Amino acid sequence: MASLRAGTELISALDVDVMTPEALLFQTGYLTIHKTHRSLSGSSQFTLGYPNREVEQSLNSSLLAAYTGDGGRTEIHRQQLEELLTNNDLMALRDLFQSFFAGSPDRSLPHQWYTNNAIAQYEGFYASVFYSYFAALGLDTRVEDATNRGRIDLTLIVCGRIYLFEFKVVENTPAGRALQQIKDKGYAEKYRAHGLPIYLVGVEFSKEQRNVVGFEVELLAARAGDGGE
Repeated sequence: MASLRAGTELISALDVDVMTPEALLFQTGYLTIHKTHRSLSGSSQFTLGYPNREVEQSLNSSLLAAYTGDGGRTEIHRQQLEELLTNNDLMALRDLFQSFFAGSPDRSLPHQWYTNNAIAQYEGFYASVFYSYFAALGLDTRVEDATNRGRIDLTLIVCGRIYLFEFKVVENTPAGRALQQIKDKGYAEKYRAHGLPIYLVGVEFSKEQRNVVGFEVELLAARAGDGGE
């Protein structure tokens, strides 16, 4: 939702009984028009996005509270995540998300979310949880981050470091495809000139276990001629 294309029919929708989530977010001010596009026929399309970082943070804090089912724990979750990122403790980050998806007493997704639907088969579902965690902290979080070779699932820039996340869903056993895609596509090239450490993070989820089963991290080696800030 950081950059959503929509037509006039979406943003002008007023019937709450049939209103899409995007239209509702626009009507309530969580999304605003960033750009207007005119087609050859003269019809309008709009690029929607958050009006500012504070609104993005507020919305994702609310989503995170809904994910956990316990709004009182949201601040604790955020404090834990902030500490892990400050310390660059990615293995503890993996453990946090494994615990979250597993349904620990204080971090859990309702079991009924998985009942009679195929939500666990889609990368976007798992990626949205990661995104909401990071965005709830007000961090520089970029989803579907475009490069000349494809799109990075999620880019996180924090504490003078860049993290490139790729998410994959597997049957049950990790295959290493997530990390390999980041490398094969050369996604890191987009950020080489920043002169910051770049971490490649491949995360794989099991359809059966509905949890993180693969979490590979690789620090990209500095290259001669890489620029600085």
